[in-house]
Amino acid sequence: MKHLLGIRHLSPQEIEEFYLLADRFYEVLQQPTRKVAALTGTTVGLLFFESSTRTRLSFELAAKRLGADVLNFSATGSSLAKGETLLDTALNILAMGVDALVIRDEGVGTPHFLARKVSVPIINAGDGTNEHPTQALLDTYTLRRHFGTLQGVRLLIVGDLFHSRVALSHLHIASKVGVSLSLCAPPSLVPASWYGLGLPIYHRLDQAVKQADALLVLRMQKERQKQPSLASWQEYVRYYQVRPQHLRPGQVLLHPGPINWGVELHPTLQAYEHKLILQQVTHGVAIRMAVLYALLRGR
Repeated sequence: MKHLLGIRHLSPQEIEEFYLLADRFYEVLQQPTRKVAALTGTTVGLLFFESSTRTRLSFELAAKRLGADVLNFSATGSSLAKGETLLDTALNILAMGVDALVIRDEGVGTPHFLARKVSVPIINAGDGTNEHPTQALLDTYTLRRHFGTLQGVRLLIVGDLFHSRVALSHLHIASKVGVSLSLCAPPSLVPASWYGLGLPIYHRLDQAVKQADALLVLRMQKERQKQPSLASWQEYVRYYQVRPQHLRPGQVLLHPGPINWGVELHPTLQAYEHKLILQQVTHGVAIRMAVLYALLRGR
């Protein structure tokens, strides 16, 4: 495997290898030094053409924990504003001696395009409404560490399915790792083609949560919605906001962030004892260490 462009390209065995590597690096992260010199002498370029906090910082931290140098690129204030193409930008950065590129862009397919043009590993950190593979890996890794297995774990994804690259990556990973997936959203936020996938799709939250072991709650992605998908925000909050009364004892709550408290999640859930949102962030560093190591050092 040379690139990580999406979950759809991974085999169950490759996903399992990422989990096992993440276990090793998670143990490293618990040590006082929290470093391993596995990628010393390499440089990882972070090309983020779209805003990010958790993904960018965790990739940066993952690279540094492995001993790599990091080159950060931000589209704001770059030569892109002067007419330079994205490909020229990437090629110039590679000419500085970069060994791998982590790409996030609002356009679908940007990492796939660059993977055909460059000789170094490309990691997709989110491309438009397509995929976000490391997020699906870290979400399922969090469930694996919590439940001890993924086989038969019933995961419900709630929220803006139509514009979510996280949801699409979970669509691809669920059957490969044994997760039983179901979905819940307003009809206008479910891609029409998804109704033919054979997955349970609910339009009422109170019905959807009954059979779930874990909830992955998504935010409303206003920046990607080209036209209003709902009559009002109040409508969404009324019918699809996850509240304490929706959760039974032991149900796990996840969210890929950023969270809009008071919209998709009721503010009182900040104190929910089975909320694993910060654990997702911690596990994200371990998973991204695993991905960087696998692509730059092989098996």
